Amino acid sequence: MTSAFFALFAALTAVAPPGTPDAAALLRDSDRARGGLAEGVSWTLTVESTEEGTSTRRTMDVRARNTDALAETTAPPRKKGEVILFNDRNLWFLKPGLRRPVAISARQRLQGEASNGDAASTNYARDYTGTVVGDEIVDGEPVWKLDLVARSKDVTYDRIRYWISKRRRLGVKAEFLTVGGDLFKTATFEYGNRVRIPGGQEIDFVSKMTIRDAMGAGGTTVLTYESPRAETHAPSVFNVNNVVR
Repeated sequence: MTSAFFALFAALTAVAPPGTPDAAALLRDSDRARGGLAEGVSWTLTVESTEEGTSTRRTMDVRARNTDALAETTAPPRKKGEVILFNDRNLWFLKPGLRRPVAISARQRLQGEASNGDAASTNYARDYTGTVVGDEIVDGEPVWKLDLVARSKDVTYDRIRYWISKRRRLGVKAEFLTVGGDLFKTATFEYGNRVRIPGGQEIDFVSKMTIRDAMGAGGTTVLTYESPRAETHAPSVFNVNNVVR
């Protein structure tokens, strides 16, 4: 079945509880704390995965602006200089010595349980049709529970169950599902960072995303976000022709 079918099904069958906020507004607010800033933002990302007792670590410098992002690996040495470029929903992989960029998918594995799309800014408000399906308590905090259905096949996940804090309007938990509805990964989020955006306002910014395999393999991947800062990035930064080396 197609993503369009699930979007239509959700719209026809879901009944929002009284007083339920607009799902799109919730997603826009929560996206800001995960890099979805039109003004531009940068951070250092460490991806550390553990599978079958073996740990792997990668560090990346990430620059994001609206729907574009550029993530460049700085460590380990053998992967230094590898770049993933996000042009809206188009992804390109480049590395030193590679004459032409290679088109890749947001769904391909980056490392461990993390997909390529997990390294960029989050734009759930753009990429998914969201429906608020209820409210719950997660770790003692009142949250809204949303069902998200992908608007296209170019995004990282087909379907997501997403829990957003009522008070903070931040995503605190996610379950990632196949188009058929099977759960295959879960994630939790922490927000120990702050970013001052244009105008002087300070907002919460993600500090850790922990992704766990939900199919029995037991793999865990932790994405740690450090030194986030609002920065203005010219569109040329995300032009694939300027990134080719």
